[in-house]
Amino acid sequence: MKLISWNVNGIRAAVKKGFLDYLDQEQPDILCIQESKAHKEQLTSEILEDHGYHTYWHSGVKRGYSGVATFCKEAPLFVQEGLGIQKYDDEGRVLLTEHENFLLYNIYFPNGQKDESRLNYKLDFYDDLLPIINDQVESGNNVIVTGDWNTAHHPIDLARPKENIKTSGFMPIERERLDTYVAHGWRDTFREFHEEGHRYSWWSYRMGARDRNVGWRIDYFFVNDGMMELCLDAEIHDVVMGSDHCPISLILTL
Repeated sequence: MKLISWNVNGIRAAVKKGFLDYLDQEQPDILCIQESKAHKEQLTSEILEDHGYHTYWHSGVKRGYSGVATFCKEAPLFVQEGLGIQKYDDEGRVLLTEHENFLLYNIYFPNGQKDESRLNYKLDFYDDLLPIINDQVESGNNVIVTGDWNTAHHPIDLARPKENIKTSGFMPIERERLDTYVAHGWRDTFREFHEEGHRYSWWSYRMGARDRNVGWRIDYFFVNDGMMELCLDAEIHDVVMGSDHCPISLILTL
């Protein structure tokens, strides 16, 4: 079973850059996108028509901002928009889909770079999400949490760690939140299969950063400890263009 996650930085822009061709070519069983930046009524039939997927959208109140969508070849058993916490759900950040063998959280985690209030909002999001997914595991579910986490966890996960120690996305207080997830048994699937550096999933549009591979790894598939045995591989597909992020994938045996 192939799962793909991709921050497309605007679904309408991504379609113009070949998103639907990519979908037809890759044929993932499930595709999670973040930063759709659109309400459903803003999307054309080209996007909404049947591509062989059941498609679910969670958009925020503000138009052209945030938003997530999940494409599933097989209809989920259950779909939930949001976490049930209004300050996050108003921004369209979470889609939960229940599948036969796991729960899948498709999440666009907040970015904390704007100011201190947004950094605190981001930290609160990490803090409020963790007990929710821990409870799901304690109830006997396998859980996948994927999307744009907006934090590079370790120095190996970005090209210039020393220069960015005070930049939101690599601040110690943010990285400590990911440490807490790991301490609760959450596994970074890419790192389970790959120890090498210089593997990134986001690059600034400025200064030719992608051409020079001056990037950050901030997109992840995390799974609970018990689900790791079902994971066959995880990858970063950095040759795929169309966004400032590239797709990441997780292969499962079920």
